[in-house]
Amino acid sequence: MSANDENAVAAVFGALKKNWGWLLALGILSIVLGTIGLYLTFALTLATVLLFGALILGGGVLQLIQAFSCKGWKSVLGHVLIALLYVAAGILIIIDPVLASGVFTLVLAGILMAAGVIRITMGIQHRKAATGWYWPLLSGIVSILLGGMIVLQWPVSGLWVIGLFVAVELILNGWSYVFVALAARKAGRKVPAAA
Repeated sequence: MSANDENAVAAVFGALKKNWGWLLALGILSIVLGTIGLYLTFALTLATVLLFGALILGGGVLQLIQAFSCKGWKSVLGHVLIALLYVAAGILIIIDPVLASGVFTLVLAGILMAAGVIRITMGIQHRKAATGWYWPLLSGIVSILLGGMIVLQWPVSGLWVIGLFVAVELILNGWSYVFVALAARKAGRKVPAAA
């Protein structure tokens, strides 16, 4: 790699070259929390659903408060109705997070299967034009299988799927931060002293 290439790579990281340790620590923390979450998927599912319910409820209350300052707006009734729907949804989610997690999980399974069908279609459409056409096809098949597994185990899958997805996301996010931090550290060491 030429000096210009090394400088260009180092420039990508900006101040992260010197502060990479904080990102590394965040990555490690995310991996640890995600790993703990793998063993507590039910609790993580409930916590995630309750947080979602609280956010919807809070958003609805704020929208309702804001609606009263909109005198003269012709759509204020619609604004109030939407706020009340948010408040009602938030309350229902908080009252019965297990039922809410089951509903969310079923919706998630449907989204996975629909995305799988779309990916398979894309892979088939590109089979003559692109050398890697089979990756969207394979990804689509996996998405449909995952969605199908969730549906076949529903409603029990509603107790663990969301928590599992959050835990896996934390772990993947953590590893990505670790590798970016290490790359920034390496780039910081290669920069000439004058830079």
